[in-house]
Amino acid sequence: MAFAETSIRDHTVDREIAPCEPPRALDSLYHDHYGWLRDLLRRRLGSACDAADLAHDVFLRLLIRPREFDSFSGARAWLSTVAKGLCIDLWRRREIERAWLETLATRQGEAPSAEDQAMLIEALCQVDAMLRRLPVKVARAFLLSQVEGLTYREIAGILAVSERMVKKYMAQAILHCALFEAEFSAQSHSVAPEPARSR
Repeated sequence: MAFAETSIRDHTVDREIAPCEPPRALDSLYHDHYGWLRDLLRRRLGSACDAADLAHDVFLRLLIRPREFDSFSGARAWLSTVAKGLCIDLWRRREIERAWLETLATRQGEAPSAEDQAMLIEALCQVDAMLRRLPVKVARAFLLSQVEGLTYREIAGILAVSERMVKKYMAQAILHCALFEAEFSAQSHSVAPEPARSR
């Protein structure tokens, strides 16, 4: 079964539920849609364990930022769209893990600890997510500078642009890095809705 292509905006009500409202709506959504979403993800991923994990992650997003839907089909359109994005993130992460393990196999000396490897892979995933938001030439200029250690003149020759343009690319990439880091930090601290304040 394919993911629904219906636009989320077509079905979501244009407001979010206040964190202090009771979770009854979320309980109902979970009861009505969790099994369907898990089965959808299992067919997509070929793994019951991965499907269950991602289905829970989708509903965790609703717990952190609750929302209402105007119809049964609207809820499923939103859930499947979010699930599709999480599938892509999972596949990208596993590509990065596989590339890291291949690189590690060619290195000599003592391998990093499991904890250090986990931290490194997480950092690589964040960098990958940041770079995928950038225009192609901006991302390539950033990698040529920071990974390959090339000068702006050398990068300009490779990209067939002026040095001034390379400087603009680098400024754009550095600003994007800062904004992405701030966004990631804010998301990592939003682990649960704020408790209701007493009046």
